[in-house]
Amino acid sequence: MKVLLIGSGGREHALAWKVAQSPKLTALYAAPGNPGIAEEATIVGLDTEDHSAVLDFCRQQAIDFVVVGPEAPLVAGLADVLRAAKIPVFGPSAAAAQLEGSKGFTKDLCARYGIPTGAYQRFTTAEPAKAYVREQGAPIVIKADGLAAGKGVTVATTLDEALAAIDDCFAGAFGAAGAEVVVEAYLDGEEASFFCLCDGKTVLPLGSAQDHKRVGDGDTGPNTGGMGAYSPAPVMTEEMVERTMREIIEPTVRGMAESGHPFTGVFFAGLMITEKGPELIEYNVRFGDPECQVLMMRLKSDLLPLLYAAATGTLDGMKAEWRDEAALTVVMASRGYPGTYEKNTPISALPEASATTKVFHAGTAMRDGRLVATGGRVLNVTATGRSVGDAKKAAYAALQGVSWENGFYRADIGWRAVARETT
Repeated sequence: MKVLLIGSGGREHALAWKVAQSPKLTALYAAPGNPGIAEEATIVGLDTEDHSAVLDFCRQQAIDFVVVGPEAPLVAGLADVLRAAKIPVFGPSAAAAQLEGSKGFTKDLCARYGIPTGAYQRFTTAEPAKAYVREQGAPIVIKADGLAAGKGVTVATTLDEALAAIDDCFAGAFGAAGAEVVVEAYLDGEEASFFCLCDGKTVLPLGSAQDHKRVGDGDTGPNTGGMGAYSPAPVMTEEMVERTMREIIEPTVRGMAESGHPFTGVFFAGLMITEKGPELIEYNVRFGDPECQVLMMRLKSDLLPLLYAAATGTLDGMKAEWRDEAALTVVMASRGYPGTYEKNTPISALPEASATTKVFHAGTAMRDGRLVATGGRVLNVTATGRSVGDAKKAAYAALQGVSWENGFYRADIGWRAVARETT
């Protein structure tokens, strides 16, 4: 099978690494890729925003299957263009991708189908939103409605913080994503990420993970795209997984089909496990980043047939096998992230990969034969172990093999799970 992978981040490097192991693969191409992905795939200089150029490449190279990694091309309708040309593609239609592309769309779906989530209101101007916040009080959550690279959410602990977040959205801090704002109730509990493949009617549960969104140790500082993750998430017990499937995932699949937008691809449910049980924070329509990295390290099954089955309506009867080990990844980011940071800083050394450790590239590039950091989140140092604690020790040991002066990372990834293991 000839496969084209769309994307250039750590998630896509993890997908490329796993897909490249498939005996069903004959050729793997990636666009735009990164130096890590280049170790697994042939990099092609495609403008992935030019859908006709992607389609032309697929036709010229007789591509059998396209895997879309990030959310932006899905929301922009790349999967629709490929499907119309009879090219199988992993990822939802633009209409179904509204689950991530519009937080208001998802909230309305939850209300319609009784899916547990925080109470909310949608606003297109600042003053009514502020009036609602004053009425509700803090803590409260302010979200830019559209795609904001994981940074359009403010969990406001004070009224002033909430009002400032509303001003930021409507002042253009998140571009078009902030033209509408969703204000929702603060949910108290423990967060978890839950992943399922879906072919429009059949759902295959994959696994769970726990992300670390805040930039600083102790979950302090602003939200980021994610500073580290581990899998599985201990809070996602067998009972909690069953409830999540029954109360959240299955009604969503039914609701999307009934609304004329059947969902194919991967459901990434951001959950809050509260006293009442699982409640939906938000949906993403692609694998998480950095959650994908830890899931791929633990997945025993061949990934390629699973993705293809989700894309072609043949998921019924498929199974995913998982290694017993835990996996943990630590994100190395450029100093200053999630604010401004220097680009093209040199990375002079990386640790060797082993059976239990792997460094996935995110914001990297080659400049004059040297590896440099070009993004905010740059490297994902990932390891497996018998427990989350063991995986954490291995990942942080591997970090010592990275030589990059402008990099920083959190020192406490996995703290919740490690605390559970040691009590």
